[in-house]
Amino acid sequence: MEVGNEHAPVLEAASTFAELGLDPKILSALEEMGYKTPTPIQKQAIPLVLSGRDLMAQAQTGTGKTAAFALPLLQKMLPHANTSASPARHPVRALALAPTRELAIQVYESVVTYSKNLPLRSSVVFGGVDMKPQEADLRAGVEILVATPGRLLDHCGSRPALLNQVQFLVLDEADRMLDMGFLPDLKRILNLLPANRQTLLFSATFDDSIVGLARSFLQNPLKVEVARRNTAAETVEQVVHKVKEDDKLDALVRVVRSRDIAQALVFTRTKISADKLGRRLQKRGIPSAVIHGDKAQLERLAALDGFKQGKMQLLVATDIAARGLDIVELPCVFNYELPYSPEDYVHRIGRTGRAGASGLAVSLVSHEEDRLLAGIERFIKRELKPAPLPEVAAPAPIRQAVEAAPAAENPAMPPPARIGRRRVEPVCALLMPPPPRPVEAQPGAE
Repeated sequence: MEVGNEHAPVLEAASTFAELGLDPKILSALEEMGYKTPTPIQKQAIPLVLSGRDLMAQAQTGTGKTAAFALPLLQKMLPHANTSASPARHPVRALALAPTRELAIQVYESVVTYSKNLPLRSSVVFGGVDMKPQEADLRAGVEILVATPGRLLDHCGSRPALLNQVQFLVLDEADRMLDMGFLPDLKRILNLLPANRQTLLFSATFDDSIVGLARSFLQNPLKVEVARRNTAAETVEQVVHKVKEDDKLDALVRVVRSRDIAQALVFTRTKISADKLGRRLQKRGIPSAVIHGDKAQLERLAALDGFKQGKMQLLVATDIAARGLDIVELPCVFNYELPYSPEDYVHRIGRTGRAGASGLAVSLVSHEEDRLLAGIERFIKRELKPAPLPEVAAPAPIRQAVEAAPAAENPAMPPPARIGRRRVEPVCALLMPPPPRPVEAQPGAE
C-alpha cells in the first residue's frame, strides 16, 4: 500500500469532547478554557489516535491541530500518571518535535493547560537560551517533552535526555521542518527512539516530500484531510494592492490608518528588511517591534509579549514567525513582501481568521513580485484581483477640531487642535494664507 493513500474512515461527528472518550479531568481543563465543540480536525483525529494508528493529518492553521494530538496522547498516558518524586517514574513517553522555538513554546503551553489536573510532567527545550535550566527539568523527569530538533540532539549528547521509552512521537508542521533542513536531525532522533511506537504527522500542507517522510517514519498510517488541500482559511478576506516597491511603506501606513487597524502582523522575506521596516515605522510614529531568527530569544519573547499586550501596534516578522505564533483574535496580517514559497503564504495569513473568526490578509505587491503572486494563485486555486488603495481622510480628531473649534481673531482660521501632548495645526490652517499684518502708523500722520 502506498503511504498516505488510505484515508481514515468517516466517523460520526462528535458534538462534545465528552463524546470523544476523554477523561473527566481533561474535560474539566477544557471547560475552564471555554472549549465546547471539537473542531473538524479534532473530531477526526482524536478517535484515530486513541485507536493506536499512525496518522498523517492535514488541516488549515488555526483549526486546533495541537489539541487534536495532545488530548488523545494525554488520555493514553493516564495509566502512567503518578506523583512519585523519583525521576525514574517519569521517563519521556511522548515527544513532540516542532521546527521553531515559537511553535515549541506554543505547543508546550497548550499541553500544560490541557494537563493541569493530571499528575503528568512536561517540559520544552529549544535553542537560543541557556541549557542548564532545561537539563535540570530533564533530569527531574518529564513524561511529555516538546523540542526543536537541534536543541534536543544537544541534550541527547550530554545524556540528560533519554528517549528509549518514548511511546508516542509527534512531528508538528513537518513540511516546515523539511524546508528548514531538519531531515538529517530527524533521522538521528529516530535512531534514538524505540521502533515500536505510535507516530503522528501534522501539517497545514502536504506535498511529495511529506509523503516521502511518512514512508520513512510511519507504519501504515491513516490520512486525514479536513479541508481542501493547500488552501487558506475561508474566514480570511484576502486583499491585494499593486504598488511600487518604493511606495510600500506609504501604502502600509495608509491601509493601517484608513482601516483603523489596531494590531497587525507584518511579514517580510529577510531579516534586513524586517529591521529596516521596523525602524521606518517607528519614525512614522507607529509603535512597532521586530522578530526574526537573529534576535536573541529573550528579545523575541519580549517583542511577542509586548505585541500580545497591545503595547505594539505592528509586529514585523520573517517567516520564522509564520509557524507558532498564536495570537488570540489577531485581526490582520500584512504581506509587505510576498514569500518565495506559496506554502508560506498560506501559513502567514493563517495567523488571522483562526478558530472560525474572521480575519484580513493584505498583500502589497510590486511589479517585481507578479510572478510570486501568480504562483500563490495557482497554489491556492484562487484568483486574487488587485484592489485600489483606500482613500485617506483627515484624522477624526483634526476634522472635529476644524468643525467645532470657536472662531479666533481670524474667523476663517480656527485655533490649532491638541492631540495628546502634540500641537496639531488644523488642515484648513495649513492651506489658507496668513491674515494681513496691520500697517504701522507713520510718524506725523494724522
